[in-house]
Amino acid sequence: MTYDWPTLLPLIFAALMGLSILIYVVLDGFDLGIGILFAVAGDHEKDMMINAIGPFWDANETWLVLAVGLLLVAFPAAHGIILTALYLPVFALLVGLILRGVAFDFRAKVPVHRKGRWNFLFFAGSLLAALSQGYMLGVYVLGLRAGLGAIAFGLLVAACLAAAYTAMGAAWLIYKSEGALQEKAVAWLRAALVLTTLGMVAVSLATPLASPRIFDKWFVLPEMAWLAPLPIVTGALFLYLWRLSFALPRPDDRHSLRPFLALAVIFALGFAGLAYSFYPYVVPDRLTIWQAASAPESLAVILAGTLVVLPVILFYTAYAYRVFGGKATDLSYD
Repeated sequence: MTYDWPTLLPLIFAALMGLSILIYVVLDGFDLGIGILFAVAGDHEKDMMINAIGPFWDANETWLVLAVGLLLVAFPAAHGIILTALYLPVFALLVGLILRGVAFDFRAKVPVHRKGRWNFLFFAGSLLAALSQGYMLGVYVLGLRAGLGAIAFGLLVAACLAAAYTAMGAAWLIYKSEGALQEKAVAWLRAALVLTTLGMVAVSLATPLASPRIFDKWFVLPEMAWLAPLPIVTGALFLYLWRLSFALPRPDDRHSLRPFLALAVIFALGFAGLAYSFYPYVVPDRLTIWQAASAPESLAVILAGTLVVLPVILFYTAYAYRVFGGKATDLSYD
């Protein structure tokens, strides 16, 4: 393939969209995970958990908006096919995100005796959003197929992603909290790691069996040898996290950020594997990146705007995490 400008433009937008999705999954993953952990947290702990994500969660969702926007303007044909096939889970995702946003604000403004219902809705919205994203990923991996098999695989990936988000939420709490909540977060991380590991193993085994295309891309030589580091490093990181969880928390709070960073690398490795599995398709087995792309002239104009917007989003995201760094404190609305 000759990589001239019209050929490179769709690749650039595919990379930008993939980067946006990865950043969203890592950043919004931890606050969705904290919402899921509301199911096992006490009332005072829930306030501390909200304070640990309060300055970040709105900004985190910007990356989802950017990813969907890039899909719409750069790959309109793929956007129509994907959104049509995933209409119901997308609707469920939006309901979950709306529930989270409403509950986040209302739990701070209602009388104490009504706070419990909004805490539950925050948990329910977080779980629904996580499960919806996982289900969409599972169905997408199978080429947007319908049927009981695709539904079962989608549910498997949904449970795996919800467990992974829960682990991310626990890891973020280890970094942002202290005392009894930090100790609980370590225990939550350990439990979530077991579920995440089992889920990832099950999905990794089921995916090549469910998709002949993916099987053919992974289990041939020499590609199999080149790809071997991905599962090996991922397994080593899971083992490292498991051992680290028994050494935390430390009195001097050393290494409190390491679980989150390790999980972020695991997500990045998983994303790299998925990107390899899908390439060069943006709609598996139907449309390639170039077939689905807008006209080169349109992409050039969109790229100019993206090069202005993307640095701004990166800057204010990094700035927010810098300004609101450190440990979360007691939540107050005075």
